Amino acid sequence: MDLRHLRYLVTIAECGSFTRASEQLHMAQPPLSQQIHRLEDELGVRLFDRSRQGASLTAAGRLLADRARAILALSEEFRSFARGLADGYEGSLRIGMAGGVTLLPLIPAAIQTFRQARPDVMVTLEESNTPALCAALRNGQVDVAIVRPPAPDPQIVLRPLMDEPTMIALPFSHRLAGASGLQLRDIAEDPLILFERHLGPGFYDTIISACLEAGFSPHLGQHAPQVAATIPMVAAGMGVTIVPAYLSQIHAPGVSFHPIIGPMPRATIAMALAGTRATQAVEAFESILKKLCLDSNAPHEPICLP
Repeated sequence: MDLRHLRYLVTIAECGSFTRASEQLHMAQPPLSQQIHRLEDELGVRLFDRSRQGASLTAAGRLLADRARAILALSEEFRSFARGLADGYEGSLRIGMAGGVTLLPLIPAAIQTFRQARPDVMVTLEESNTPALCAALRNGQVDVAIVRPPAPDPQIVLRPLMDEPTMIALPFSHRLAGASGLQLRDIAEDPLILFERHLGPGFYDTIISACLEAGFSPHLGQHAPQVAATIPMVAAGMGVTIVPAYLSQIHAPGVSFHPIIGPMPRATIAMALAGTRATQAVEAFESILKKLCLDSNAPHEPICLP
């Protein structure tokens, strides 16, 4: 017995005759009658009373036809759910975020747009550092991650999204706290608070290189456990830092944020995947994120990458 037999049973019951049912099923009547006879033999019950007027369900046939309808409905729901998974309209999307990336306005906007377009997909977020997120991708713990390249694992595929501008963060007690903008060399003598390099070597090296190109080797202060954690350390007067411009949203008491005049370090944000093939849900999320990314030449706006 398979779903085809159940469909035959329900169709004959609804049509009231083998002849009309065979027409609806686009098959000859004799094979249909043979299939029902085989089903009756297999089940050990008579399903239909046959007469010149047509076919009517027996008492057992009525009960089994009701069960058949329920099974067929569940089968269609199963198929629909499977199609939804394949097309990215069902299931889940687990997104990993490098430290502080959730504060970039484009990210929550993309997640909201995705959830509106695909409300049956459950979206979950996990915030960590780039190496940990790449490991989570390889282990299947997240479906996609938004990280700062490079990836420590050569099997992780990166799709660049945007370049981040940066700002200088100073404690209120700093001599330049009232300046509207600063050049990098203005902080040459200050302790520079950065995150530990292994957490984001690409962004870390970009900052160091920018300082060297500005004519000084930075005086490195205490390391922070992540990018966003540099802000409260600046508030505590432990030094200054260079952070993505969107971190100015933190509004930490005792910290002022200053646009960088002239060449500034920029860090690339990329989507990371464990392999070259992404699910439909991941592809849809990436498409939404790229559409929302502002392609601007303003010095303190993200630059969307092709």
